[in-house]
Amino acid sequence: MTNVVVIGAQWGDEGKGKIVDWLSERADTVVRFQGGANAGHTLVIDGVTYKLSLLPSGIVRPGKMAVVGNGVVIDPWSLLAEIENISGQGVSVSRDNLRIAENATLILPLHRELDGIREAAAGKGKIGTTGRGIGPAYEDKVGRRAIRVYDLANPETLPVKIERLLAHHNALRKGLGVELVDGRALFGELMEIAPKILPFMDSAWALLDAQKRAGKRILFEGAQGTMLDIDHGTYPFVTSSNTIASQAATGSGVGPSTLEYVLGIAKAYTTRVGEGPFPTELFDEVGQRLGERGHEFGTVTGRARRCGWFDAVLVRQAIKTSGVDGIALTKLDVLDGFDELKVCVAYELDGERIERFPAGQGAQARVRPIYETIPGWKDNTYGARSWNDLPAQAVKYVRHIEELIECPVALLSTSPEREDTILMKDPFED
Repeated sequence: MTNVVVIGAQWGDEGKGKIVDWLSERADTVVRFQGGANAGHTLVIDGVTYKLSLLPSGIVRPGKMAVVGNGVVIDPWSLLAEIENISGQGVSVSRDNLRIAENATLILPLHRELDGIREAAAGKGKIGTTGRGIGPAYEDKVGRRAIRVYDLANPETLPVKIERLLAHHNALRKGLGVELVDGRALFGELMEIAPKILPFMDSAWALLDAQKRAGKRILFEGAQGTMLDIDHGTYPFVTSSNTIASQAATGSGVGPSTLEYVLGIAKAYTTRVGEGPFPTELFDEVGQRLGERGHEFGTVTGRARRCGWFDAVLVRQAIKTSGVDGIALTKLDVLDGFDELKVCVAYELDGERIERFPAGQGAQARVRPIYETIPGWKDNTYGARSWNDLPAQAVKYVRHIEELIECPVALLSTSPEREDTILMKDPFED
């Protein structure tokens, strides 16, 4: 048996929710290890659509343990709203199937406010944040002034921690001309929500260690995508956490040897939400067609996603930085009916051919894609569940992608339905 890490190999929105749900049937525990409520996962199960942000996808499967790790920043109000929402859809949520790391950082109302104020003031320099307070919360974590989950259980020491937090934030708010935060009011809000959050609190690392020793299968669920990683992504147009596979260890409290198989998720084309470079972005009717056929709107924000051809350079780079063992290629059906397809195989930068995505912001904005043109297919791949169901040219497209990204395709998804998945390699099997 193998423990599996699932990460996005592009800019997020690759279809991780469906793949994690598909894999969770084989897992005992599903763990979120980074990000926050800015990450949306959509699951379609028996015709019912579930939209999750903070909760691990395994929460909708009976008998699975869902764990929110210490690497996640948690908005307790958003979390409770999400629990209430899926409970209304018939999903039972209790301590029996949900645990939250006691040392996870909390997102507070002041973080959401600061996020919005900064983005509004940035003008052309805006990053495209979701405005959910993710970045400011991570800043406080690194600045050693954050309020964490276990602080809710210690009301006698919480006022001192709030005072330290506000020494920073109120000075900042004063400079921005924004009303200062009342520490007593914030304390009251936290004490009001504490009884609703604390029943889920646990030592996540100890729980996962026990699961590992008991021979349980653990699925680590990444959010967003590798090219949004704070170190390895298109900085500064990135998220505020590490999204690569190694973060699964740090963000959940397990050793790196626990991470035995890394599955990268990539669409058969490319999308991005928000600002930042996007070498293969299409501004014509082809890009519009990809967006319409792929229903490319953000789960959390509702924003239309930017669309473009498959970028093999980016995906290959993501595979290297995360040590990906296999790729789950999603939304192949969106490419049905195209006379020809294009794949980016390299870039042109200032007159030179390069085969990696540069780290510099200026260079990232200047790269131009070098395309290879591949014949398309007219037959339908939607709902295919075996290689024999696929047009020959679609099979050739997938095989060529494998060559370009230097990694095998382990799973192939042909619709939002979990059953419409072609399995070449089960990540949970050695």
